[in-house]
Amino acid sequence: MKLLAGNSNRSLAQAIASHLDMPLTKAQVKRFADNEVFAVVEENVRGEDVFIIQSTSYPANDNLMEMLIMTDALVRASARRITAVMPYFGYARQDRKTGGRTPISAKLVANLITRAGADRVLTMDLHAGQIQGFFDIPTDNLVATPVLAQDIKENYPRGDDLMIVSPDVGGVVRARSLASRLDADLAIVDKRRPKAGESEVMNIIGDVEGRRCILFDDIVDSGGTLVNAAKALIDRGATEVSAYISHGVLSGPAVDRVTNGPLKELVITDSIEQPDEVLKCSKIRRVSVAPLMGEAIRRIANEESVSKLFD
Repeated sequence: MKLLAGNSNRSLAQAIASHLDMPLTKAQVKRFADNEVFAVVEENVRGEDVFIIQSTSYPANDNLMEMLIMTDALVRASARRITAVMPYFGYARQDRKTGGRTPISAKLVANLITRAGADRVLTMDLHAGQIQGFFDIPTDNLVATPVLAQDIKENYPRGDDLMIVSPDVGGVVRARSLASRLDADLAIVDKRRPKAGESEVMNIIGDVEGRRCILFDDIVDSGGTLVNAAKALIDRGATEVSAYISHGVLSGPAVDRVTNGPLKELVITDSIEQPDEVLKCSKIRRVSVAPLMGEAIRRIANEESVSKLFD
């Protein structure tokens, strides 16, 4: 087995390698003067089971091209099997036509990865589970819920006042899964989205008065949805509001909104490499999914069941 990493999230790749007690394969992924991507694998991978660790986060197009070019390099180097390990799958929110003459970009990206030569995909918390069906190769979609649930148990004492809140109707199944693990009640924020990147809270489904609320979702981008939901919950009588999110995209004014907003804290995973602005924010905390991803890689390499990681 070989582990190969691009430039999108070197710290997570190193943590996964440490969990598996093995080094990252020597490779270079660099840019030519005109910003074209060039990749070279500096070790023999003929007949090897190779895992490429690369989130397609910002800059999404550059990181996606790195993934495709590394895959092509491995195909031409006669790797036996290539698994694209994508802790964060970019373009996942473009999973359907939202109007006339619009693309389904998630399907296009799935086609690109498959045609480049990947034999398998390992990812985590896809925005929509059915994106697995966009791939014509085996795809494992891990969930960060067990990792985040354990962190909640360690940092939020169990009590009757703890409530899990889905920030929109589409995330109810995800939030209900966490609520079941914690034996907590569930509430739902009913919102509408006037346009992409903006949301407006319409109603709160559930009694949150006097409750410690934890918002639970898969992606936080600009932070508008979270902050609006937190304000609405506080207005309805919640004593405090925190948020647990799988992928911290945190674009634009997100850090300022979290810092100056009503959230007690925002907890994200390390699926996406974060800039110093995020790392220095006192209200943003990260938990690592390296053990989860590492164990999944080990099980795939050993032809063992991956489904046990969902328990």
